Amino acid sequence: MTAPAEQGGRLAGPLSTSVGNLCHRLQSQVSARTAAGFAEVMRRLGAPLQVAVAGRIKSGKSTLVNALIGRRVAPTDVGECTRLVTRFQYGTVDRVEVVFTDGRKQVLPFAPDGSIPAELGVDIDEVSHLEAYLTNAVLQGMTVIDTPGLGSLDAASVSRTEQLLGAAKHRKDGEDGEGGSDELDDTSRNAVAGAEAVLYVVTQGVRADDQQALAAFTAATASREAGPVNAIAVLNKADTIAPESVDGAGDDVWKAATMLAEKQAATLKPRVADVLPVIGLLAESAEAGAFTSADADALRQLSEVDDASLETMLISADIFTSWECEVPSGVRLRLLEKLDLFGIRSAIDAIRAEPGLTAGALRRKLLDASGLAAVRARLAMVFAARADGIKAAAALASVTALAHASGDPAERQRVHDAIEVLLAKPEAHQLRLLEALTLVASGAVDMPEDLAEEVLRVGSNADIGAQLGMPGRPRTELAAYALERAGWWRSFASFGATPAQSRVAHVVHRAYFLIWQQLRADNPGG
Repeated sequence: MTAPAEQGGRLAGPLSTSVGNLCHRLQSQVSARTAAGFAEVMRRLGAPLQVAVAGRIKSGKSTLVNALIGRRVAPTDVGECTRLVTRFQYGTVDRVEVVFTDGRKQVLPFAPDGSIPAELGVDIDEVSHLEAYLTNAVLQGMTVIDTPGLGSLDAASVSRTEQLLGAAKHRKDGEDGEGGSDELDDTSRNAVAGAEAVLYVVTQGVRADDQQALAAFTAATASREAGPVNAIAVLNKADTIAPESVDGAGDDVWKAATMLAEKQAATLKPRVADVLPVIGLLAESAEAGAFTSADADALRQLSEVDDASLETMLISADIFTSWECEVPSGVRLRLLEKLDLFGIRSAIDAIRAEPGLTAGALRRKLLDASGLAAVRARLAMVFAARADGIKAAAALASVTALAHASGDPAERQRVHDAIEVLLAKPEAHQLRLLEALTLVASGAVDMPEDLAEEVLRVGSNADIGAQLGMPGRPRTELAAYALERAGWWRSFASFGATPAQSRVAHVVHRAYFLIWQQLRADNPGG
């Protein structure tokens, strides 16, 4: 057998290593088919965190993908490729692989403009998904999965997404034919194929089926749904929100977007950790090289238009392109396609405030105005900093699903017992906390509202002050509060809690106790 470290890349941390070692030990104790599934789990443990970008059709997912990667590579116009799942991952040579449903692969070059070709030259009904490899530093730490939109053009697009992300329901045991094969059957493949984290894209209106869609984009298996540990949402196209439609926003577009995002967070929680406003088009243009010095010159020329005329021009796209002006209509149309009216106004305001602004400095100001930096920071906090726990928890869910799919009760029990031994170790407490958080967030364990919010707060934050709901307070005060809450949750677990609540309460008690120990260790004299 091959040890976990030899299966693939560098593991995310000690929890991933522990789960990888568990898979390695169990491979000789399970069927060949299950062992093959465990090998795939170990390979994925050594791969970058897989983040699915999901949402409704025309929500601007692909534009946001381009902004995150820093290259306009995902197609944004409706066409063949927008009906397919595309995985963007790090590679030493830029290339696109068309993966067919029968397992065949066909390598294609990128189009001359650096994007995935608009036409693939194959029968799209025979395509499973696309694999895009890029020599891109961002992708060394994160694989980005671009998905067809909810409410997509055809059922086949939805089916492809479900298959790749593991949302398709498992088949009944034994339906897949003869056992004993060392090839992964569809059930087992789905158990390990899903994304480990979700970036969900919404626009102005959160609809009821956005909740259902979030539940459908499972993390690793159909039993592990998106939640505050592994999912955040962005309110895209924030510049299209009318300030007058949001009470208290005044005439400030960004304030209106921020307030609306907060309302949407209340609607989507606990499925997501947060909702952040972003202007995907502005971010893509500023970050992926679309904004040029010629664009900056045109904006500088527009900044010299008198105030009354400029205000009239910026009322609508039609007026902006048709108004009599020294800047050619075609140039203005190009600016609209890259920045839209909000970006154009932001750029002109920046130039008027600093007439000597260079094209590079103007691009950075537009990037700041897009909100992309906050999204990246939240991605780092929610995903990157917790990659070890997220990947280990997803891998354990996959291991459990693989054992269940085997149809062998003895094998299932053997795997279950091994997982329980792993989770009993003190260093595996984070996995217990993630499990408790998922149970509460999904409603599997019913908790009083105030206690459920406390579980979500403790389990969803990496910063101790945020975990305790006391950001910025002195560490001695934090330590005293952590010890107090540890005692309370221990009492609740023993008296008054249901068996399911007691299981969660014991985990939360230990989380507080470990926080107290850490604070004491950091400040031994306090």
